[in-house]
Amino acid sequence: MSVKVSSIGLKGLEGYRVDVEVQVKDGFESIVIVGLPDASVKESKERVTAALHTLGFALVEKKVIINLSPAEQKKNGPLFDLSIAIGILKSGGFIQDSIPMDSGFIGALSLDGTVHPVEGMIAAILAARKLYLKRLVLPFDPTIPRVEIDDLELVYVETLQDVINLLAGQQLLSLLPEVEMIEEPEVTSRDFSQIIGHGFAKRALEIAASGGHYVQMDGPPGCGKSLLAETFPTILPSLSKEAQLEKISLYQLAGAPYSSLTLPSYRHPHHSASAVSNIGGGSNPKPGEVSLAHRGVLFLDELGEFSKKTLDMLRQPLENEKVTISRIHSTVTYPAKFIFIAAMNPCPCGYLGSDSHYCTCSEKQVKVYKNRVSGPILDRIDILLSLKAVNLKGHDFSKNESSQEVRKRVMTVRARQYERYGKEVCNSSVPFEQLIGGKPLTNFQQNQLQDLSMKHGLSNRVQIKVIRLARTISDMRGERFISDGAIEEALTMRRIRM
Repeated sequence: MSVKVSSIGLKGLEGYRVDVEVQVKDGFESIVIVGLPDASVKESKERVTAALHTLGFALVEKKVIINLSPAEQKKNGPLFDLSIAIGILKSGGFIQDSIPMDSGFIGALSLDGTVHPVEGMIAAILAARKLYLKRLVLPFDPTIPRVEIDDLELVYVETLQDVINLLAGQQLLSLLPEVEMIEEPEVTSRDFSQIIGHGFAKRALEIAASGGHYVQMDGPPGCGKSLLAETFPTILPSLSKEAQLEKISLYQLAGAPYSSLTLPSYRHPHHSASAVSNIGGGSNPKPGEVSLAHRGVLFLDELGEFSKKTLDMLRQPLENEKVTISRIHSTVTYPAKFIFIAAMNPCPCGYLGSDSHYCTCSEKQVKVYKNRVSGPILDRIDILLSLKAVNLKGHDFSKNESSQEVRKRVMTVRARQYERYGKEVCNSSVPFEQLIGGKPLTNFQQNQLQDLSMKHGLSNRVQIKVIRLARTISDMRGERFISDGAIEEALTMRRIRM
């Protein structure tokens, strides 16, 4: 008799349904697994056989054939152990209870029948919801939060015997510790009140946080570029529960620790980091820095010092908010929706345009240095800032706004966008057709932007960036349509003169 048990396969963060088909018949003792299993899946037969033997279910003179469908998808990891064991028990006649097809089973088995967590548990849970499974049976992992998913029952088990009892209709008593997803106290070492001066830059960062726009800063060493970037995450709203789950999934797949669950990620890779560590990759593709910054901030300091290969590979995540990694055996796609902040010096020595230091660079050196960042990358950046050193003399420190005050305004602006678009999406990434669906621009404003584009040779991408910026600025002002003042400020942020 053939038996089918539902499980979940992972391809990066994307999950797909796997039907574990098992047939047990009399014959020479053997277990065959087909369906493009990798080495860890092939080894499942030894773990499953030992676990079943421990529970008193010996496969004497039995031939077991296991098919992992769909057969064209490569199967990775030991997460199919539990579903294989359940299929053998049912097909071999060891249990008589039915196995619902709307229930999924994931988990690795030890030799004594204990069910252990596997890599990508959160990703599998999120996939189960999208695959319309009603119940997911899985091991408890104390390193990740206990989560609740609408329309999906999560049943945590400790042993294979627990699963057998569950199928028999017995009520499982939860002996697992409660680990709820809670709001963490916001403890940060940076605050907007620590930033002296830079009123224009702080205004630009508030716009970027409100609409999810990209920022590039240039200025001499010590003018405050790094401080502004490090402080920027403190004005971003806390992560929603769905965003927290995505964050945990990516960090778990990458094997990287995270400092906070509710606060947006802040990734700051060094310019000597390889393209693989930044974008992701490896023989079994893992998430890189751009994916670990998902729902947070990616800060590249000394942008001109990064290799051309690394910067060019940023084009896809900056444009599509995801990164696709292709290898011989698999192609995976990871999300990479982050706010990009870059900083660089205006020239190799760093003091071009400085009021306190003399620049020693030639015109050719400056040009070569700036050309390290290609035009396509600059086209994808919304806000271009030029900073200078701030004079501390006569500054009134009491008038500095705190991050909490700025964050409240940011949350208000984002709420306006969420209400207008009907989902959690910002002006920077909403489809352009939806952005202009309510005709926020007048004919005069459209003609004005077209004239400026002809005058300055702006690409279509830059024109759209200006409109997106202006939409965010109008939202900050509480305006229903894009105003002339918002367009003017957006052009200023983009260094375009009227």
